[in-house]
Amino acid sequence: MTPDYTRLIDAETWDFINRTNAFYPPEAVDWPIERNREVYDRMARAFHTGRPPGIVVETTAVETPGHAIPIRIYSSGRGDHRATILYFHGGGFVLGGLESHDDVCAEFCAATGLTVVSVDYRLAPEHGGTAALEDAIAAYGWVTAGFDRPIVLAGDSAGGNLAACLADHAGRQGQRPIGQVLIYPLLGSDIDRGSYLIHAEAPLLTTRDVLYYRDVRTGGIDCSSDPRFTPLASPSFDHLPPTFVFTAQCDPLSSDGEVYCSRLRAEGVQASWHEEEGLPHSFLRARNTASRAKAAMGRITQALSTLAAGARA
Repeated sequence: MTPDYTRLIDAETWDFINRTNAFYPPEAVDWPIERNREVYDRMARAFHTGRPPGIVVETTAVETPGHAIPIRIYSSGRGDHRATILYFHGGGFVLGGLESHDDVCAEFCAATGLTVVSVDYRLAPEHGGTAALEDAIAAYGWVTAGFDRPIVLAGDSAGGNLAACLADHAGRQGQRPIGQVLIYPLLGSDIDRGSYLIHAEAPLLTTRDVLYYRDVRTGGIDCSSDPRFTPLASPSFDHLPPTFVFTAQCDPLSSDGEVYCSRLRAEGVQASWHEEEGLPHSFLRARNTASRAKAAMGRITQALSTLAAGARA
């Protein structure tokens, strides 16, 4: 039975959902990729609330042998050098970039005082397979070498997947970050159970959408047992750092966070799962208009600060 979203979701959040759908309706998943990107970018511009005062921004690139990876660096006058946040944006591995999450990254910088580095990784289908993860690994190496301070990985949705895959890779290489904060991430729990069934028709993201974006990235190849795509496919988790996962209650991806944190805790890793009640996928964009999303943003920011404080200790 489909949940009664008219009761689960409050009026402020419905305003956000309706405003989003006015730009990017559910049937847009069937549009050509380029049209999807145009609509997504227009929506992101409409929701952009500006950067907090005092944030210094530099857009540059990480050079690799084959291509350049655009990045944007956000710095605060507070000059907090405990850690650097390496951020990966959402968008199903198909949409988004530096502009779509510009104000979110600027607010994380302002609220924590930490430098934030946002990564414009390559998108599918032009660059499918492991291209996005390869860019994440290259960015991690660049930040590690250039900032000489601990790194907190963070990301939302597809970006949360990349952060978790990167944490797995770096931990196995003996280069573990000090923590990770994953926001409504795609992690690869059983698609025939839990929230994938309960919230299959949730507003703003359906299970069908999840499968569509997954297949665009992988070319339809089953990568459910490959930890480069599916964090929960990793054979072990004891090399991972302290982790915070924030999921949305009204989201097919909700179970991913619960299962992931359970696996980490079973292997002795500090992991906290926070289910944000009455919120849909992509609630970060509602942080300045809906009180529930604003409160969730505060908890996410506190998690980033907590991990940075652990670095000092």
